[in-house]
Amino acid sequence: QVQLVESGGGLVQAGGSLRLSCAASGRTFSNYQVNWYRQAPGKEREFVGGINWNSGNTYYTDSVKGRFTVSRDVAKNTVYLQMNSLKPEDTAIYYCKSALSGWGQGTQVTVSS
Repeated sequence: QVQLVESGGGLVQAGGSLRLSCAASGRTFSNYQVNWYRQAPGKEREFVGGINWNSGNTYYTDSVKGRFTVSRDVAKNTVYLQMNSLKPEDTAIYYCKSALSGWGQGTQVTVSS
């Protein structure tokens, strides 16, 4: 089991940007995929995007393609979610998760119109 800590959420106006961070606590991300999910009030939790740590291959849900980018910093053992051109419908709690991690508290992203 690996502990993941999300950070970087906040309040931003539509069209703005935020970068979320997902840091591994005590363990490396090596050989694991790391995925970002989000859940808005009253809605189902959904997959946003992810990255294979070793290969760097990324994948996204259609609704965020061209706006969101998943990346990694090997030295910091951290995965990022760069979110550009944010829309009010992006408002949600964002979580990161690997195959061996549980669900953390997430980080709140609020996009105002």
